[in-house]
Amino acid sequence: MARRFFGTDGIRGTVGRPPITADFMLRLGHAVGRVLLARGSARPTVLIGKDTRISGYMIEAALEAGFTSAGVDVVLSGPLPTPGVAYLTRALRLDLGVVISASHNPFEDNGIKFFSARGEKLPDDWEAAVEAALEEPASWVDAASLGRARRLNDAGGRYIEFCKSTFASELSLKGLKLVVDAAHGAAYHIAPDVFHELGAVVERIGCAPDGLNINAGVGATAPQALVRAVREHRADCGIALDGDADRLQMVDADGRLFNGDELLYLMATDRQDAGQAVPGVVGTLMTNLGVEQALERRGIALARAKVGDRYVLEEMLARGWNLGGESSGHLLALDRHTTGDGVVSALQVLQAMRRRGQSLASLLEGVRLFPQTLINVRLSPGTDWTTHAGLKDARKDAERALVGRGRVLIRASGTEPVLRIMVEADEAELARSCAQAMADRLAA
Repeated sequence: MARRFFGTDGIRGTVGRPPITADFMLRLGHAVGRVLLARGSARPTVLIGKDTRISGYMIEAALEAGFTSAGVDVVLSGPLPTPGVAYLTRALRLDLGVVISASHNPFEDNGIKFFSARGEKLPDDWEAAVEAALEEPASWVDAASLGRARRLNDAGGRYIEFCKSTFASELSLKGLKLVVDAAHGAAYHIAPDVFHELGAVVERIGCAPDGLNINAGVGATAPQALVRAVREHRADCGIALDGDADRLQMVDADGRLFNGDELLYLMATDRQDAGQAVPGVVGTLMTNLGVEQALERRGIALARAKVGDRYVLEEMLARGWNLGGESSGHLLALDRHTTGDGVVSALQVLQAMRRRGQSLASLLEGVRLFPQTLINVRLSPGTDWTTHAGLKDARKDAERALVGRGRVLIRASGTEPVLRIMVEADEAELARSCAQAMADRLAA
């Protein structure tokens, strides 16, 4: 059965347009509740958390009505990072975690993500069951069997304590000055307190949500605000999260920005230096070749998954590895949490800095990122790029020019009729010219 509503990371769209409407969210809550009951959960309880978008109120109320109408109890956490919902679902022994968020998208968008009782993303067959239930007529329970709803008033405090527990107990952040940018999102009242309670002096930006400003010019997708703030406050380090706090970017005292590839390398080598076995890490097709080569020099393998933290996680579980991530800053440390967590990942990086007594820049001296050129080519309707003779010839020419110096990656977008042509090379001009040649041949 083809999925109508679920994408690679839950359900997402523009508020007010199907499926991000109040009536659909009512139906969705009811359908998910029926799936939980059909799969054997006795009197299920679900946790609903959200980010700071104004539309979260509407969606939260509609989901609550849908769940309770199916006989499912609801716990409401209020604004809470996506990984916080995953943690509390597991810690409170609940049946399902629900996140209302569109992550790094603007406030006009919103969406839904689900986590299992173990705090993990749910498999395709579960999503298919929900889609099937959405096609069936509603089956309201009688009045005595309706679900109940309650608020979890200490959700933020519980999650703060969990985050702190992932940082080495013998270390502290005393003496460090940090700038924390929460993107006016779900971690605005969480992240600054985590780092402060571990001893750091914290300057806050992006921590004043008004329902409309999430991700607007701040956060992991707009890191220049953090760069400016780090310089202004003469901080040792800057930490930028996205709207639901599962993505991380970091800045050092000189204002240099470090992406997810570099932070993943640092997390892996810190564990290795601490005597832990790190057979490999999982990246994506976009992971920088320079990071792969640096990991190889440390005897750490890199496996590449499809783009998307869901696919990274699947590959990590298949290989039994603990570390993985994407250039965008989605980082997973399965020895710390079941899902990607921007706050926990930042703590792992800070832990490496404290343990080795070095700055971010000095810890990453051995990593030289290869320049990348990415060109998006809009495809005409009916175009089959896989059989395009001109593109094939241009790709062969590029790969010959890049032997021992770089690589080519071509992939279709999953959300729009666009072909993404990426070239990575040891020299920026070589990457640019090879990518442009392929784009020109495709567009000709």
